[in-house]
Amino acid sequence: MIKVPPTRYVELCCRQTTLISRSNDEPDIEPWSRSGKENGALSAIGRNIKYIGALLVTLCVLACAPQQPPQPVQAPDLSPEELHHQSLVIDTHADTLQRVLISGVDIGQRLDSGHIDFLRMREGGLDAEFFAAWVDSHYTGPFATKRALQLIDAFYESVEGHPDQVEPALNAADIERLHKEGKVAALLGIEGGHAIDGDLRLLRVFHRLGVRYMTLTWSNTNAFADSSGDQARWNGLNELGEQVVREMNRIGMIVDISHVSDETFWDTLRITTKPVIASHSSARALQNVPRNMTDEMLKAVAKNGGVVGINFYSAFLSADYARRSSEAGRSWESVESLMKNFGGDLDRVAAERYRLFEKPSTLEPPPFELLIDHIDHVVKVAGVDHVGLGSDFDGVESLPAGIRDVRDLPKITSALLSRGYSPGDVTKILGGNFLRVLRMVTGG
Repeated sequence: MIKVPPTRYVELCCRQTTLISRSNDEPDIEPWSRSGKENGALSAIGRNIKYIGALLVTLCVLACAPQQPPQPVQAPDLSPEELHHQSLVIDTHADTLQRVLISGVDIGQRLDSGHIDFLRMREGGLDAEFFAAWVDSHYTGPFATKRALQLIDAFYESVEGHPDQVEPALNAADIERLHKEGKVAALLGIEGGHAIDGDLRLLRVFHRLGVRYMTLTWSNTNAFADSSGDQARWNGLNELGEQVVREMNRIGMIVDISHVSDETFWDTLRITTKPVIASHSSARALQNVPRNMTDEMLKAVAKNGGVVGINFYSAFLSADYARRSSEAGRSWESVESLMKNFGGDLDRVAAERYRLFEKPSTLEPPPFELLIDHIDHVVKVAGVDHVGLGSDFDGVESLPAGIRDVRDLPKITSALLSRGYSPGDVTKILGGNFLRVLRMVTGG
């Protein structure tokens, strides 16, 4: 089959129409041989042929013109609340599974404590949540793997017990489908790469169980990667760590660089072939703690096509809060002390540490606007396509003023609009950016 370029189609159409027009403009050779009725009919036919020729050209031009992709319909008259609830809102990190496993709470019921349950998620317009299977650092070897499996079981018990409210999701298509159905999309992440016990086969098993991201480390350096909260052993990633990143790329699991050391971050960005995320980190330029991202890191994530989920934790947002917290002597009992107190019972140690982690602070929280400042900073440095929400709900003792729990998420939408963000850019920050990364990594 001969392929004719679009411009050639137009040229041929125009040439054919010209020939038709010229033919009908020529005088009749034998006008005396026709009746007046015949001449009139032929004249009408000629005129119609001209119109058809002109129409043919128009249709050809329209068909061959470059087609623009459909643009999202903006509704400038929507209120901030309406825009928020019409957007697809995704949060990339919550530690709620600890409450389910340790305290036996049913997040399908309205709870009077904690930051998240399925009913409050609906009220806050949160459509999709990444529930983290956080494995504390005192779990090592096969015990770390077992703990991750227990948390994953808690996830499925919670979700399967309320099929009218929520379903598990594995990819972007699942999130979009559940959003249309009016259900919450629940996704799984692992927080702490030591859960795989240095075994790529276990990594693949977790993926088959539905895990769609893994932080390479938690606050502890592990068998293949250095953490931002521990002593370095590998100066970043070792050879096994490089294999882990490549395997995550291959199987469709997002590489999460929250918690890793700076050296691990740069090694990961050098190796990965897929976009990465920082599921719950903020801007180091505004609060200089190792868990936050430098401007150079933010630019590198943007170049990689990834997303930084802004952490709502007061100490990661505000240097003043972090200082006051330190002066107040807020600290956690050491793992060694707890292990001694609880006779080496790993699960009792975990329960006590989590109780201390989530115990609400009595200190005055930082202002709400500081959370928006961190979002704003990442947008200015990395671009609006590379920032999202990574609350750390149910994993921190203090949130900024005005954020009680998931129900207050619409305040973020209102604040961004007040700062001049367009509705389209707000929807990117609320979830569109992460949805893009999820689709690129998982392929669905």
